[in-house]
Amino acid sequence: MITKIILLCMAGFLASFVDSIAGGGGLISMPAFMLAGLPPHMVLGTNKFSATAGSFTSSLQFIKSGKANFKLLKYLIPFTFIGSILGVKAVLHIDQKFLNTLVLILIMFIGIYTLFSKSLGLEDKFQGLTKKNVILGVILALFLGFYDGFFGPGTGSFLVFGFISIFGFNFVASSANARILNFVSNITALILFALSGKINYMIGLPVAISMIIGAKMGTIVALNKGSKLIKPIFVTMSLAVALKMLTGLFKYL
Repeated sequence: MITKIILLCMAGFLASFVDSIAGGGGLISMPAFMLAGLPPHMVLGTNKFSATAGSFTSSLQFIKSGKANFKLLKYLIPFTFIGSILGVKAVLHIDQKFLNTLVLILIMFIGIYTLFSKSLGLEDKFQGLTKKNVILGVILALFLGFYDGFFGPGTGSFLVFGFISIFGFNFVASSANARILNFVSNITALILFALSGKINYMIGLPVAISMIIGAKMGTIVALNKGSKLIKPIFVTMSLAVALKMLTGLFKYL
C-alpha cells in the first residue's frame, strides 16, 4: 500500500507540474489512479480531489503574478461553475465513451494546428473585451466546465487554446486564466463527487500534497521561461492526450 501511494505521489507531482504549465496533467494522473485499482467513478472523484489542490496552488501563483484578467474572468467563472455541475450530474449516469470521438478529433486538431502555427500564442495580441469575444468566452467556459465535470482529460489544453484563439492572449496569460477556470470547475466537481461518496481520501490526501508541490514548481517555471517553453509542452501534451484517447477508442471497435 505504501509503495502504491509513493508511486501515485510521483505521478501526481509530474501531472500537476505539467498541468500548471500547459494542461494535460490528467493524462498522467488518471491512468495512475486506474493502475492503483480504484473503480472508474472513484478514480474520477479521487483524481479531482488531488487535482483541485494543484490547480488552487497554481491559480494563486498566477494571480500573484498579475497575469490573470479578472475583468474577463468575472463573466466566465459563473458559466464554468454551471457547466461543471451539469457535467458531474451527467457522468454519474452516462457512459463517457460517447464523448471520446468528438474530443479526440478536437484535441488532435489543436495540437497539430499549434505545432504548425509558428506565431500562435508567442505574442500577446489582446486588444480589450468586446461583446463578441465575451460571448464566445462564456460559451467556452460553459462547455469546458461541463466537459471537465464529465470527463476531464485535455480541459486545460482546450482552455489555453480557447484563450489564445478568442482573446489573443499569449501562452503565459492563457495558462494563467485557464488555471483559474480549471480550478473553478475542479472545486465544483469535487464537492459533488464528495457528496456522492466517490473519493478515496486515504490515497487522495498524500497525492494532493505532491500535486501542490508540483503545481508550485510548474507555475514558477511557466512564469520565468514564458511562452517559448509553454508552446512545445502544450503541443506535446495535446497530442499525447489525443493518442491516449485514440488507443482507448480502439477498444470499442
